[in-house]
Amino acid sequence: MRSHIFQADACHVPSTGWTTVKRVLPLMLGIFLNVNTLTAQQVDHGADVDAHTVNVLLRRIEQLEDSQKQLQDRIAQLEHAQRGLAQDSTLESPVPGAVEKGQQTLTQDSAAQSSAHFGIASETPASTQGEEASPERVGEDRTLLNIRGFGDFTLHGQNQKGTATSFTLGQIDLFITSNISERFRFVTDLVFEKGVGNDFEEDLERVLLEYRYNDYFKLQLGRYHSAIGYYNLAFRHSSWWQTATGRPYLFLFEDEGGILPGHNVGASASGEIPSGKLGLHYVAEIGNGRAPTQSEPVQNFADLNNHKSVDLNIFARPEAIPGLQVGSSIYRDVLSPANSARVGETILDTYAVLTRWKLEWLNEGLLIRHAPQGISRVFNTPGFYTQISEGFGSFRPYFRYQYVNAPDNEPIFLPVYGIPVGLQYGPSIGVRYDFTESVAAKLQYDYTDMRRVQGITQPAVGQLSLQTTFAF
Repeated sequence: MRSHIFQADACHVPSTGWTTVKRVLPLMLGIFLNVNTLTAQQVDHGADVDAHTVNVLLRRIEQLEDSQKQLQDRIAQLEHAQRGLAQDSTLESPVPGAVEKGQQTLTQDSAAQSSAHFGIASETPASTQGEEASPERVGEDRTLLNIRGFGDFTLHGQNQKGTATSFTLGQIDLFITSNISERFRFVTDLVFEKGVGNDFEEDLERVLLEYRYNDYFKLQLGRYHSAIGYYNLAFRHSSWWQTATGRPYLFLFEDEGGILPGHNVGASASGEIPSGKLGLHYVAEIGNGRAPTQSEPVQNFADLNNHKSVDLNIFARPEAIPGLQVGSSIYRDVLSPANSARVGETILDTYAVLTRWKLEWLNEGLLIRHAPQGISRVFNTPGFYTQISEGFGSFRPYFRYQYVNAPDNEPIFLPVYGIPVGLQYGPSIGVRYDFTESVAAKLQYDYTDMRRVQGITQPAVGQLSLQTTFAF
């Protein structure tokens, strides 16, 4: 029955309906086929777009990797350049490309030290003058000690009779800082070095409580490096920061046979001088001065007389010539040798240095004047050094020439300090190679002509040194 009805109904479809079906059916079939074709084209086009996007992203990643490598190379150059200024905020740009640089990875003593440097402890930004003062509080997270270490190891030999080629352990310097609060910081150099004979001894080369008010005034109390000239402030303990294997003769520390008061105990103020693009800075100090004895030269606990040493260092870093620093300093004290008349001591120093990320050019001259009371004669000892180096990748060849000329019968150096000086001069030539950001090697040859040393002319001394220096 149902089949019959269906057939009957189907047989009665109007002819106009079939005509419509015949016309619409091909159209719908065509639309269906076109939709599939368009969909396939869209998929293929989308694949092309995705492939293009991937290629663009890959090229962008390669560009970022190249930029990162260039940045790493630049940081490495800055780190190499900053080694020398260690780094204290007093001088802030001691070595090529500056330092306390680049130094960000290795030190930030005085660098935010630069360094290096280059992770020591960064300077805490001082509040600007005029801000409402808030009570200084001590936080456990801020007062943790930050420690960075430096050391060296040397093989050296010379042609002087009575000497032997030797391996030598150098100084091990533990640079320790602690940010006590927003304005106060503790700084010290704990150094393990050669003592009497072949023994080690420990020495607190610097012990400072630092107060920073702003860029124009920072106060340090304790034991510090005297602000005599450039080198003594720019290069601290450890040969890591220095281009050469050691310091110029004039700026050797007291326990190394140095003739200057390299350390002092007292108060040191430093900061910028408002001067616009001239970039003037100052360092002013007052302390106990150097002891007139052959034993401990630094008067750590008591001054042997009531006269205090004073020194002033003024220098400029003009914006027009990046890396240039020129300045002068004056140091004044009165020495009281045992069983002898007092001796007035005046040290005049002037310097001009240019330190960029590849170039280092140091020039410094000084005059030491000793004026014993009761006589009219003044004993003048002039001296200077010049040092130039330039970096070529990991290599840095360098040259140094130095000169010092103490007069006969000089009343302090040999009679009081036990240090023979006379006339000494000669060149040094060497090369430094940085294996990594923390390990370097130096090969250096020194030739020193020595006349009137201990009253006699001695044969010239040649010395060859191979040194490995490192930071940890």
